[in-house]
Amino acid sequence: MTTSVEPEEHRALRSAVAALGERYGRDYLTRTIAEGRHPTELWSEAGALGYLGVNLPEEHGGGGGGITELSIVLEELGAAGSPLLMLVVSPAICGTVISRFGTPEQKRTWLPGIADGTRTMAFGITEPDAGSNSHRITTTARRDGADWLLTGRKVFVSGVDRADATLVVGRTADRRTGTLKPCLFIVPRDAEGFSRNPVDMELHAAEKQFELVLDDVRLPADALVGDEDAGLLQLFAGLNPERVMTAAFAIGMGRYALSRAVAYARDRTVWKTPIGAHQAIAHPLAQAHIELELARLMMQKAARLYDRGDDAGAGEAANMAKYAAAEACVRAVDQSVHTLGGNGLTREFGLASLVTAARVARIAPVSREMILNYVSHQTLGLPKSY
Repeated sequence: MTTSVEPEEHRALRSAVAALGERYGRDYLTRTIAEGRHPTELWSEAGALGYLGVNLPEEHGGGGGGITELSIVLEELGAAGSPLLMLVVSPAICGTVISRFGTPEQKRTWLPGIADGTRTMAFGITEPDAGSNSHRITTTARRDGADWLLTGRKVFVSGVDRADATLVVGRTADRRTGTLKPCLFIVPRDAEGFSRNPVDMELHAAEKQFELVLDDVRLPADALVGDEDAGLLQLFAGLNPERVMTAAFAIGMGRYALSRAVAYARDRTVWKTPIGAHQAIAHPLAQAHIELELARLMMQKAARLYDRGDDAGAGEAANMAKYAAAEACVRAVDQSVHTLGGNGLTREFGLASLVTAARVARIAPVSREMILNYVSHQTLGLPKSY
């Protein structure tokens, strides 16, 4: 894909991460999933090379970059067939929130390990009855002396079985108004009253999904990240990077599928010429490439706005980037499988599993319909139906 609009340091990062991804590749990830393991070898090497923490502050072991750089890492690993989903969660969401709003002690405790991959943190926002609607979250935190007591349920939380802690979105009463506002708490994996149950997923991935139950989990005062009255500001400091990184995940997956289809179409000969010479094959692949490139440009815009501190502008662009990337990914995967015909459904070519995986980007962390709601209301100024 064309990358000439990027500065030299970004092109160098892209090239280096691509080389790492190619050493592992799709076969590595497929084997890891089949064995029920986590991609610990790739995760550890990426951490040792400094790729997992490129967005985190240098004084805490990171690379001093931003979401722009971290999205490059995830996209290139995905394009090689070995995306790391926990990049979206641990450094992008949790690392960003802690680096922006955490106390000095929280930063010292968590950021170096998140940066080098030796510690991971999960993120719990979605609830069985509220989805990701922060206004309907029922997980609540109440004061008990100097401590907090956290009670509620979360679902579709990735990687809890490996995470050292989970950054949980709860709600507390605003001290000024009494209304409930979202707040973020670091919950250690071994906290009393904190339990997890795996969600039985049809989708096979290295990172498992869990339902969490928090039954009066007692947390010290310093488990709270940031100001308890800051509300949505701190929450969206993590959610906007999540959308950007989901776009990177989708673009990488789409690129991987497209590369397999292009290679096949160049060589596969049915009549006198390779099938890629026929416009019925070539044009849909060209269209998929164009759509992935356009989605990447919006992702880059969103990442740069976020890294510059423009949270409002980044919110709009991140939602658009996530939407565009998800749609481009689904179409690229579908066309790639179609290009290979029956071979597209075999284990040998490894594309069929992406049909299900590609739809994740349309659904999570927010559905395409909710993004269209956001754009129609916030960007176009149309009235709400809810």
